[in-house]
Amino acid sequence: MSPSCDYPLRFQPLFRRYLWGGRRLETLLNKPIGDGNDYAESWEVVDHGSDQSIVQHGPAAELTLQQLVADQPQQLFGRHAPLPQFPLLMKLLDCNRTLSVQVHPNDAQAALLDPPDLGKTEAWVVLAADQGSKIYAGLKPGVSPERLRRAIDQGNCDQLLHVLEPQVGDCVFIPAGTVHALGAGLVIAEIQQASDTTFRLFDWNRVDAAGQSRPLHVESSLATIDFDRGPVAMQQPTATGQSGRERLVECDKFVMERSTLDTLQRVGGDDRFHLLLVVEGAVEVADDRAGRPLALGESCLLPAAVGAVELTPVGRCVLLDTYLP
Repeated sequence: MSPSCDYPLRFQPLFRRYLWGGRRLETLLNKPIGDGNDYAESWEVVDHGSDQSIVQHGPAAELTLQQLVADQPQQLFGRHAPLPQFPLLMKLLDCNRTLSVQVHPNDAQAALLDPPDLGKTEAWVVLAADQGSKIYAGLKPGVSPERLRRAIDQGNCDQLLHVLEPQVGDCVFIPAGTVHALGAGLVIAEIQQASDTTFRLFDWNRVDAAGQSRPLHVESSLATIDFDRGPVAMQQPTATGQSGRERLVECDKFVMERSTLDTLQRVGGDDRFHLLLVVEGAVEVADDRAGRPLALGESCLLPAAVGAVELTPVGRCVLLDTYLP
């Protein structure tokens, strides 16, 4: 049996290097990346096969998130216990170049894969955006599978994509089955189902130094896309009834809220876990075994067993709070 995890948990980030990455995980978010200009993702909280978050401090230090899921389900999940894996994956992304155009399956579609996986519904919050940066979210009205296939063959798939020009703080919700891509110049906080299944529909006609393009998954993509969805708009925050707190996303996979703190607040105490990510400033989290404030770009998991936790901002702080419905 694993040690108790009834305190705020911080994890070691897992870094992913892809051709579209850069250096802003370090320069903007103070992540301890190594040399190179292709650091694309920091996986903050993950339980997906061999990709495992490892606890940094306290009695559960050095344990993986899957060990806690297996050994301490009631402490971790409360009302949602037991679950076979931690259901959400939190990431930070540095989009130094435009990502490929992608689509993710829903739960039923992903269950048929070999090996089976969860579907991938996700949401993005913009942490930084260069002037002119774009988000591609959904297809333009009336795009059919046949029309999309022709555009892919002709190399102009981008002409059928709905385009948003985001600003810092904007939120975009991408349900499974939605065609999407993140443009160059963005730094993004992402919450998603704990899945790593992606179908690449279009890669902007890019080739490597040897003239080779990355493989596409056109047939799988076309079978996965929800062609009835159409363009995706920015999320409009809604009031929660709590001062300084607004709801960004509410769906059957997760709820994400944003809190602006200038005085002490409490979070939790509702018999469910809470995932916190600081997107501005810093905050002191009661009983945090790290012994220092949670700073910009840092995250922690509040297991259900910790109850209501006091958050004391260091100056002004903005954080994202994600939990299960």
